[in-house]
Amino acid sequence: MTDTPATGPAATGGSGGIARIVGASLIGTTIEWYDFFLYGSAAALVFNTLFFPTGDPLVGTLLAFVTYAIGFAARPLGGVVFGHFGDRLGRKKLLVISLLMMGTATFAMGLLPTYDTLGVGAPVLLTVLRLVQGFALGGEWGGAVLIVSEHGGDARRGFWAAWPQAGAPGGNLLATGVLALLAAVQSDAAFLAWGWRVPFLLSGVLVVIGLWIRVSVSESPVFLAAQAAARAEAVRGVKEKPPVVEVFRRSWKEVLTAVGTRFGENISYYVLTSFLLVYVTTHLHLPKSTALNAVLIASAVHFVTIPLWGALSDRVGRKPVTLFGSAGMALWAFAFFALLDSRSFPMITLSVTAGLLLHGAMYGPQAAFISELFDTKVRYSGASVGSQLASIVAGALAPIIAVQLLKEYGSAVPVALYLCLAAVVSTITVALARETAGRDLTRPLATGSAAGTRHVTSPVAGTDRA
Repeated sequence: MTDTPATGPAATGGSGGIARIVGASLIGTTIEWYDFFLYGSAAALVFNTLFFPTGDPLVGTLLAFVTYAIGFAARPLGGVVFGHFGDRLGRKKLLVISLLMMGTATFAMGLLPTYDTLGVGAPVLLTVLRLVQGFALGGEWGGAVLIVSEHGGDARRGFWAAWPQAGAPGGNLLATGVLALLAAVQSDAAFLAWGWRVPFLLSGVLVVIGLWIRVSVSESPVFLAAQAAARAEAVRGVKEKPPVVEVFRRSWKEVLTAVGTRFGENISYYVLTSFLLVYVTTHLHLPKSTALNAVLIASAVHFVTIPLWGALSDRVGRKPVTLFGSAGMALWAFAFFALLDSRSFPMITLSVTAGLLLHGAMYGPQAAFISELFDTKVRYSGASVGSQLASIVAGALAPIIAVQLLKEYGSAVPVALYLCLAAVVSTITVALARETAGRDLTRPLATGSAAGTRHVTSPVAGTDRA
């Protein structure tokens, strides 16, 4: 299938314009990440007691994080399924389905009986709902960033596509804020008894709002043009292989690039946010409000600056901005824990804020960068599979590995080394990758019948270079 350029109003975002597309994607991703991160925060704070009661608090937390990781395990499957149908049916339809699945699972968590009431059935049901969450989120990310990337122009794609990325800290900000508010107005006993359910039940209201906004946006013009070309080829008798098969047959190097790019970014985020809650409350024996408020402040800064990093990548390229973040994170890993060990709230807030600023430099350009790695007919599948495979080997294991290292050595130094090495992996991957900024998404990466010359539009000159 040959990608054909889109023209007319749809090419710049349809009747609602690019701002409406971006707003719908941002609100949707914020709600989905709220649901997903809410579980991570609850796993660190209350699920160890309510669903995995043991004599050792760290063991209970470790068990809670195992179910947390199971949600990540379902994400690649969600990426494959949603990617396949997203490349065949469209980005918009699958985004609506993913939001509905995520919200239903999160709302149901708020109704679950605890271990004291149901016994082993309680953690089993919790795990099943976590799998549904992971499956839905595996399909969400690719569709959300692609519908923006494919609506926006080549010159400002990094900026526009970074807004759905801001949904991650936006969701974390919302989840942490609700938990911090409840912790401030409730006693620990009341929070354990019923207060923890409130943020999960609130998801039902948020999903209704998100669905109302998301169904109003137009489908990606780049996808519609590619779909029309595919129909024309089908009339001529040309049969297409499933998108995921094409991804691994023709674009496996790009999939590995996506995995490596996300590796350090993914691990650093969950160490800086989820593991932080465990470290501050269990190891440093500080109130949970100290950790929650520090993450709250840092997430607000993170939310605002992610689009700025994306905009910078439009000017200087995806690689320089991402490399600044990954190399900086490798160094900051050690300062991060040194500041936490001060037990000073301002220093703890500084450690998380600086860490998330460096994370944003990796995360902001990432949506555009990964979108630009793949052709339209396999872009949803390629972006989803690459990003979600990284979630298995990186984000899923990060809190578990960090907690186990802390439990084994009683020190943060091994965790800092783990974070540093993860950032080094991403630094090497991005350094070896090609620059993609300014690529025309309506044109295939490989042209010709031989080895295939790769074309990328220069963000400076605005011309194609092989």
